[in-house]
Amino acid sequence: MTDDSPAERRAREALEAAAVAHVITRNGPVRSLAEAAAARGLEPDQILKSLVVRRGDDDYLFVLVPGGRTISWPRLRALLGVNRLSMPDAAVARDVTGYERGTITPFGSTRPWPVVADATVPGRGTVSVGAGGHGVAASLDADDLLRVLRAQVADVTDPEPSQD
Repeated sequence: MTDDSPAERRAREALEAAAVAHVITRNGPVRSLAEAAAARGLEPDQILKSLVVRRGDDDYLFVLVPGGRTISWPRLRALLGVNRLSMPDAAVARDVTGYERGTITPFGSTRPWPVVADATVPGRGTVSVGAGGHGVAASLDADDLLRVLRAQVADVTDPEPSQD
């Protein structure tokens, strides 16, 4: 791949350095989780959102949240032993990861923040995470992902409310 952006290249090189089997996919713009999953040949719950969470001054972490689920703030605060967490705005998220919102991945982040993955991720089989560019993703085995990122696995999400 010679046409990738510096951010995509950083993510790809980090995946390669992790020596984990993965496939980089590129798809056009998508408007929903279902479209993203279909474009990658996966189910929506196999798409993992890499969310940046602020724990304190210059202290962030990634939370891997499967599609169709949302962070349970009380459980995440309890896990981390803090009273307050927040989501940084897009500019801060870019500053602390090197990635624009919608492209964020723990792979190749400009700072190696800790990773927390929801308890529903292990044993899931193939999952997909952002790979540094819009419409660019890396698909890999969930257990390999957790291992190479040294992710802490915990029950930190709830199903998203029904859209009925």
